[in-house]
Amino acid sequence: MCGIAGIAMREDGLSERQLKRMQSLLLHRGPDGTGHYIKGNVGLAHTRLAIIDLDTGNQPIKNSKNDSLIANGEVYNYLEIKEEIGNHKFTTKSDCESPLVLFQNYGASFVNELRGMYSIAILENNDAVHLYRDPFGIKPLYIMESKDGVAFSSEIRALTESGVIKPSLNFDAVYQLLDYQFTCGKDTVIKGVQRVLPGEYIKVKNGEIKSEGNINNFSSGGVVDISEEEALIKLDEVLMDSVEIHQRSDVPYGMFLSGGIDSSVILACMRELNDEPVCAFTVGFDIGKTTDERIHAKYLAEISGAEFCPIEFSEKDFWDLLPRVAACLDDPITDYATLPTFKLAQAANQAGLKVVLSGEGGDELFAGYGRYRKQLRPWWFGGAVSLRKGIFSGTNILNQPTVPFKTIENLDKNLTKVQTSQMTDIQDWLPNDLLVKLDRCLMAHGVEGRTPLLDEKVADFAMQLPDKLKINRGLGKYILRKWLKKKMPEAQPFSKKRGFTVPVGHWMSKKASLVGSLVSSQECIKEVANSSEVVQLFSKLETTSSKKVGRMAWSLLFYSLWHLSHIQGKSLEGDIFEILAD
Repeated sequence: MCGIAGIAMREDGLSERQLKRMQSLLLHRGPDGTGHYIKGNVGLAHTRLAIIDLDTGNQPIKNSKNDSLIANGEVYNYLEIKEEIGNHKFTTKSDCESPLVLFQNYGASFVNELRGMYSIAILENNDAVHLYRDPFGIKPLYIMESKDGVAFSSEIRALTESGVIKPSLNFDAVYQLLDYQFTCGKDTVIKGVQRVLPGEYIKVKNGEIKSEGNINNFSSGGVVDISEEEALIKLDEVLMDSVEIHQRSDVPYGMFLSGGIDSSVILACMRELNDEPVCAFTVGFDIGKTTDERIHAKYLAEISGAEFCPIEFSEKDFWDLLPRVAACLDDPITDYATLPTFKLAQAANQAGLKVVLSGEGGDELFAGYGRYRKQLRPWWFGGAVSLRKGIFSGTNILNQPTVPFKTIENLDKNLTKVQTSQMTDIQDWLPNDLLVKLDRCLMAHGVEGRTPLLDEKVADFAMQLPDKLKINRGLGKYILRKWLKKKMPEAQPFSKKRGFTVPVGHWMSKKASLVGSLVSSQECIKEVANSSEVVQLFSKLETTSSKKVGRMAWSLLFYSLWHLSHIQGKSLEGDIFEILAD
């Protein structure tokens, strides 16, 4: 895992000082080394987290044709690529040299040969810059274009805090953030800054964006006719292969274990693939109203021979860590799962680990969400295609009325209803919420998060399954549950879902009046919400356990802190109440 940044000016006058400032703002992503390269009106910068080839993998990496590469992420099949290339003399043992060789041989389409998570920038012959992002959007990449040129970076903060662009709000995105907990599509909450989309390719020349398109975008591939028995055999093959290749590392690795289906699948595979115990990190909460996943996770770790590493997230952690979480989420999401993820990453770092495997993607690929099951019901039994509603829907709190959730356009018309819903989530919800959470919370601690379920071979298999092998007996992830029952029956994959939630409403309720008063007085809140309604909302926390009330209050509290950090440029060090009162 690393950080990348670059500037391509339309005319001479590139500031090395500004490029190095962008680089310094990404040091948390790569504390093990830095490198930069300037030629004419183009500059590249890199910060390195050394995972593979600890000694010779510094970047930029160059070839004989005067091309230079910087990359964030991992190319897992680099050994296979080297073998296929044959007689080429590699100068490093890095996984990121093989993409540069492939680019030299195949041009922009080389990314179709890669298996991994990545954002890549290649400066071709000191002329054009080519930008690529992996098909799932596991690794972030942001870009902006102005009259002076184009700049790009792994994080928005490197663009705003370096002075490349002055941060101003895109309020359409802000309302979407508050209502749906993330923003979708290319536009971010920062006006003028856009995401490079999953699977997207962008060419920059003479300081201008010359072309863009999706050359490595994930596709469902249609439905295949396969029996349950055949599917189980194939699933075992792709899962074991993916986890094995995701374990390629020259440093120790561990995993996040919730005890749910997805993480249990990862654990079952790691049990077979590793001779030594792996560290399994599990978080629990300090109140009895929330399911404590540590009990079940400990049992699974013990029977698998893993080293169980329990972490408790307390009310004190909530108030102490919340400002730090808001500060690290430059591309904001109001998903309260960021809180335990942040502390898990902290624990992994303290244990001396640089790599953890995690189960993101299982719900999207194997149809785990309830909204997928609704697609199979007849219309008279609640099976109509449902539009997501914002959490503020039906209230008068926000100044702008809620709107239906934005849907993805130009999806394959031959997809089933379930596949359509899955592909919508894979293109937006997954990269812009779940994977942002994983990336920022882990990179804040110099830890690389790997997602074996978000592997192209696993995804190709999963998405082509008939609906009945994804959803059966009223349960999603059916074939994944069947596989897990065979591999690790102790996981109880067909038992009632235990559920996972973070008790933010409960914690806020104890200081609801004070928090409500402080949040409602923030200028950023007055811009988007009715202050008196905000005060009333927080007061309700003292008398209700409504999840909706808690989510609305949390969304506004998080946004207040995020705005102070990323728009107003204030430090979030110290007591949260002092921060808001300042």
